[in-house]
Amino acid sequence: MHSIPEYSSLFIEYLEERTFIKEPFNLYEPIDYILKLGGKRLRPVLTLLAAELYNAPYEKALDAALAIEIFHNFSLVHDDIMDDAPLRRGQETVHEKWDVNTGILSGDAMLIRAYQLFENYDGEIFRKLAKLFSKTAIEVCEGQQYDVDFETRDDVSIPEYLKMIEYKTAVLVAASLKMGAIVAGASESCQESIYNYGRDLGIAFQLQDDYLDAFGDPETFGKQVGGDIIENKKTFLYLTALQNSDKDEAQQLEHLFSIAPTNPTEKIETVKEQFIASGAAQATQDEMAKYTQLAFESLENLEISEDKKQLLREFGLGLMKRTV
Repeated sequence: MHSIPEYSSLFIEYLEERTFIKEPFNLYEPIDYILKLGGKRLRPVLTLLAAELYNAPYEKALDAALAIEIFHNFSLVHDDIMDDAPLRRGQETVHEKWDVNTGILSGDAMLIRAYQLFENYDGEIFRKLAKLFSKTAIEVCEGQQYDVDFETRDDVSIPEYLKMIEYKTAVLVAASLKMGAIVAGASESCQESIYNYGRDLGIAFQLQDDYLDAFGDPETFGKQVGGDIIENKKTFLYLTALQNSDKDEAQQLEHLFSIAPTNPTEKIETVKEQFIASGAAQATQDEMAKYTQLAFESLENLEISEDKKQLLREFGLGLMKRTV
């Protein structure tokens, strides 16, 4: 087994050895650009890790890991277009550096390229990988649509929000782990258990993102703290605060989430105070802990050694202690 930083380095080395540029250049240059722009590389690392948990060499899982990373970045290219985002990882987004049409077409090519990588696996492994990938891809699209729909709805419930982040974020984390297990030939029950671990950890990960967006350290978070508040996003924090507040406080919060003030700092501080006073800040941390514990419970069903289970526990705890 390797450490998480080692898996990251091995994957980046594998990625850097590949060039995605060929003619027509305006189709393929954006793909190479976004893939080599950086990022956590969390999902491909999990694919390599899962393969070695079941005693397969990580090299066997590299193509599956690359497929996951290409798909993840494809979704970012299209998300950036939908959000009209100017920056990604501190650099120009694809549609800003080129144009919207190029971003759409290059994104489409990335999705197809991700599928092509599964052709490097034989028979039953290919079938299982492709089936899981198709299921995951459509769920990510459904999660994105829920997120878009929530922008114009005033009746979003907490269960609906949790379903949205499960589809938009968590299922891809879960699929990354399951793909590694598939490549390694793990049993069906182990594949499902490691998928459940990844799904619940992915939900906790996104809840923490919501929390850090409001209460993170500006020096380490890497994004503008309070961005979700400025954009009036109906996060777990907001929905819980709304649910826990009295009528007047709830109306004030709804009003704050319907405006775009010239001084966003004052709005951010007022909303954060209500998140704390209503108990929403603590409830979000409690929910993160709940899903992390659910993830750890799935580990008991894995047919791997205790030291490998401990590695997954430490990885999960590490994610929950992050500040970025």
